[in-house]
Amino acid sequence: MHDPLPKDLRHANDRYAETWGEKASLERKPTRRLAVLTCMDARVDPARVLGLEEGNAHVIRNAGGVASDDALRSLVISNRLLGTDTAYVIGHTQCGMIKFTNEELYTQLEGEGVDARWLDFLPFTEIEASVTLSVRRLRWSPLLPPDYRVEGFVFDVATGRLEPVDVPE
Repeated sequence: MHDPLPKDLRHANDRYAETWGEKASLERKPTRRLAVLTCMDARVDPARVLGLEEGNAHVIRNAGGVASDDALRSLVISNRLLGTDTAYVIGHTQCGMIKFTNEELYTQLEGEGVDARWLDFLPFTEIEASVTLSVRRLRWSPLLPPDYRVEGFVFDVATGRLEPVDVPE
């Protein structure tokens, strides 16, 4: 059978699997009771940024790290069924989501014969404002308990630093 993984990725997975051993018995519930919602940008590695290991936290990633309906769905499952009590929303500097509008992407897709006007790609113009909006949406959601803690941060891709975003209760 043909392996669809490129050889370098297969080799990396083989090395990883050799050390998996004791991790096979990790619980489904994250030991830090933490969920992280962040961007899919390849420069942002939330495990490394926060010093997390397998089994510590749930990580939900999407374009922009926004509290979309699907991100909310995952966080509700994480909280209600798997015991997380805190979520960190992490945006980042130089995010590609600030470089386009829905209209621009719709026009590009229409040029290829695809109508995507039914889908909001959720672009934004300012990182801190996007993090604030997502934090507020999660804090105000009736699907999460009132004592569920939600905090916002911006990861600076130039320095590697995680800076808090002040979102008053």
